[in-house]
Amino acid sequence: MKTDIKPEFKICDLFESGTDGYVTGRIPVLARTHGGTLLAAWEARHGGEDGYPGDWVDIDILMRRSEDGGNTWSAVTTLADAGKLPTHNANLLVDAAGTVHFLYFVNYERAYYCQSRDEGLTFSEPRDITAVFEGFTDAYGWNVIAGGPGHGVVTREGRMVVPVWLSNGGKKHRPSVVSSIYSDDAGATWHCGELVPATLKNMSETVGVELEDGRILFNIRSEDPAFRRAFSVSPDGATGWTEPCLIPALKEPICMGNLLRLNFSEGDKPGRIIFCNPDNDYYSGRFGPSWDGNKDRVNLTLKMSSDDGKTWPVSRVIDPGIAGYCDLACDSSETIYVLYERGGVDNSMWVNRYVSFVRLNTAWLMES
Repeated sequence: MKTDIKPEFKICDLFESGTDGYVTGRIPVLARTHGGTLLAAWEARHGGEDGYPGDWVDIDILMRRSEDGGNTWSAVTTLADAGKLPTHNANLLVDAAGTVHFLYFVNYERAYYCQSRDEGLTFSEPRDITAVFEGFTDAYGWNVIAGGPGHGVVTREGRMVVPVWLSNGGKKHRPSVVSSIYSDDAGATWHCGELVPATLKNMSETVGVELEDGRILFNIRSEDPAFRRAFSVSPDGATGWTEPCLIPALKEPICMGNLLRLNFSEGDKPGRIIFCNPDNDYYSGRFGPSWDGNKDRVNLTLKMSSDDGKTWPVSRVIDPGIAGYCDLACDSSETIYVLYERGGVDNSMWVNRYVSFVRLNTAWLMES
């Protein structure tokens, strides 16, 4: 498929392992404000007692801003720091009024929310919203909570939907289930949704998108032995989730993936959704152990669908090497932004060397 737009692909590193004493940077989160500012955040992880930067070590959430489409970036600022406890699983949303909403978690037991009205320059004092998760207790007695991670969904009607996952397995994070929290009043109050039917093994990190008819589709990580992504659909992003179904075209190495709507259909122009993850279902043993059946986190690939995610005919590799979690953003000029975990310290897919930013366009994606 050809377009009249010149293909573009540009990459730069926003964080490198070892910077300011952090062992690695993980779990990227990306948003573009209505004013065009890019907000790139990630977890900066210290090493634990054994030096390994796992999920339960001292973790801070850092951010850099770009006001020129990613050509230049601000110095690093700290968005969240809970002392020696992990701050983690951030979510960013930008509503129709231009407000930036920021959610994050502390020690997998508390949830916090704040917002920015100045393009991410400053944020309000964090507000503890953990009480929202008490609504899940009757359906699932959790001892671990986390969001997305990545960007949440802001519907055309204004509802903000944040995918969440819960576990009662403590530090192992397994078993796990998926649901949502949502707000209909610009973050003033939050509510819990219903659980997605737990028919697949250990469903966890989830991303969402609004479909053409207004329903919300969740694209779900699981440990199902087919090693494929799964989807579930709700009429409102909170209730009536369908039984998860596997997506044959989307490989699942047991890693976070990301989903984003580029546009809704208009006239003869189809609506388009993009998906990005390490497109691999093979374990080689070359990049570290497979803790829970994980496959190699390599071959970060961007795919595009023009039929609400039913098929994914457009696909191009962004990075064939070690690459893990990612987040996506876009603008109205066919430009796509990707923030992802790139490379490995000592060739490990578990200790990332960089958090890297890519600016590309649909012409590059569709270039043969």
